[in-house]
Amino acid sequence: MGRGKLRVYLGAAPGVGKTYAMLDEGRRRAERGTDVVVGYVETHGRQHTADLLEGVETVPRREISYRGATFTEMDLHAVLARLPAVALVDELAHTNVPGSGNEKRWQDIQVLLAAGIDVISTVNIQHLESLNDVVEKITGVPQRERVPDAVVRAAEQVELVDMAPEALRRRMAHGNVYAAEKVDAALGNYFRVGNLTALRELALLWTADKVDEALHLYREQHGIQETWETRERVVVALTGGPEGETLIRRAARVAARSAGGDLLAVHVTRSDGLTGANPANLTAQRTLVETLGGTYHQIVGDDVSDALLEFARAESATQLVLGDSGRSRLAALVTGPGIGAGIIRDSGDIDVHLVTHAQRGKGRGLPRPHGSLTLQRRLQGFVLALLLPTLLTVLLAHERQHLNLVSDVLLFLLAVVLVALAGGFVPAVVAAIGGSLLLNYYFTPPLYTFTIAETNNALALGVFVVVAALVSSVVDLAARRTRQAARATAEAETLGTLAGSVLRGETALPALLERVREAFGLTSVTLLERTPRSTLSRGAWAHGPTDEWTVVASAGTDRCERPQDADAEVAAGDTLVLGLRGRPLRAEDQRVIGAFAAQAAVTLERHRLSEAAAAAVPIAEGDRSGPLCWRRWGTTCAPRSRPRRPP
Repeated sequence: MGRGKLRVYLGAAPGVGKTYAMLDEGRRRAERGTDVVVGYVETHGRQHTADLLEGVETVPRREISYRGATFTEMDLHAVLARLPAVALVDELAHTNVPGSGNEKRWQDIQVLLAAGIDVISTVNIQHLESLNDVVEKITGVPQRERVPDAVVRAAEQVELVDMAPEALRRRMAHGNVYAAEKVDAALGNYFRVGNLTALRELALLWTADKVDEALHLYREQHGIQETWETRERVVVALTGGPEGETLIRRAARVAARSAGGDLLAVHVTRSDGLTGANPANLTAQRTLVETLGGTYHQIVGDDVSDALLEFARAESATQLVLGDSGRSRLAALVTGPGIGAGIIRDSGDIDVHLVTHAQRGKGRGLPRPHGSLTLQRRLQGFVLALLLPTLLTVLLAHERQHLNLVSDVLLFLLAVVLVALAGGFVPAVVAAIGGSLLLNYYFTPPLYTFTIAETNNALALGVFVVVAALVSSVVDLAARRTRQAARATAEAETLGTLAGSVLRGETALPALLERVREAFGLTSVTLLERTPRSTLSRGAWAHGPTDEWTVVASAGTDRCERPQDADAEVAAGDTLVLGLRGRPLRAEDQRVIGAFAAQAAVTLERHRLSEAAAAAVPIAEGDRSGPLCWRRWGTTCAPRSRPRRPP
């Protein structure tokens, strides 16, 4: 028997009809012959909801005594023993009474799903972990019952139960949500039109994001590469230069032309050369993007054009905004077509905007002499190694009467240096060997033979080859050092982004994992926690086939359920592993991703401590109000006697 499927009815606020829709779906399935039972449904005294329970088998609830009172919870073991095809379980984010076994109802539902039972449940948008602080700012009411977003995102179906704020308030006024004595207070506080409108927008946006994720997964599974213009997504490329603000505002205007348009700013940290990005400019531009309602992303790419297009396609972008560099024809001839030209050539269905700006044409005209050895640079070096000695031979042959062998050797040495600057060591050696042969044949007596009559001429040619090789080696070493410096700069910028997110309070695990996925161009990033079946030595991280793994949080599609299923894995602690899918992990990426893994472990620990602290609040309040006595985990706790106050 496979794992069961989860269907969730999501609402913006209580009373929109989630439980009603769940029961209605259960009755339809039962009428079609499906074995459906009610595991737990809370009617809240609403007659229309209670009417739908008639005729549907209900598993009796379990009674639990707590602080001298009796409560009822879903009897998980009874539902498992009944083993229906479908179980209706209301209130996904509900906190169980101590003594129930699992702390949260969504954990009970995970047990049912693991047993092969399909589950239909309900949840309000304010109970999602990632939106908890936002909802509290809107309504002023803290939500103690929360459910991780990953639980709801993992559902096969999430259906939005929507209702206009005015319609919900009318339903409340008619007494269809709360008792009559509570209606006025509710309408004047939590259920104000502004609150309901904001909650409705959150629910719509979250559902749209879930739909977008499902669409992305469908396209990936079916190998669909072309862009589907379901909504405008505008990507603006930032270099860290002063022109960034102009590009961002232009891209924001493009995105605003259509309702629901998205603005995404991306900066590519190159690992094949120093980009000269100004961190202060990037920080200011990031603030501007977020002020305009967009999102900022930073990725690492060996080729800027490919990285931008890969990011744009991964985000289903419809338009890409770039700054026009104003490159001269000479620069284009020497270094090849620029980034803009390459993106336009390979953009496919994505519209590309080249925006002029005040900084146009003020950048570098020619490439720096010291850069990383890309394939394009090496090819240019080999072309120059063939052309320069040949052209120099033709030129010097016409000036044979005015120049001697020393001048010829120096000019050929200059040509070798130019080849080394352009293409590195190997093309320069080719130019040196070819140049020595040409010098010997055309300029060293006897002419037009490879024989050298004079010792001085032989020594000059020998020194020429040695000096050319040494110069080529030095230039190649400088280029490699530049590449290492560029890599260090890329790592520093990425780690700086991580530190900035921590300082800004971005501690949600899914957001942190999504940042890793974007930065390194991965398909998915999953934080896994190990539950060993056998005893391992303390601190041992090595895992084996007997270990059980739990997905704590994930980002992207096609997540891995075990480290063995990942393309690469990074330890995040004694029992935590970061599973990466999309491409093998390069050795130089280990250190940076290791920092993200450590932050993920800290974030998870902080989240669990916060939950433990929140759970301890009612217990502490109970200690202050009176004796505490309940049975939990099979242990009886005697009431604590309070010390008598001295007379």
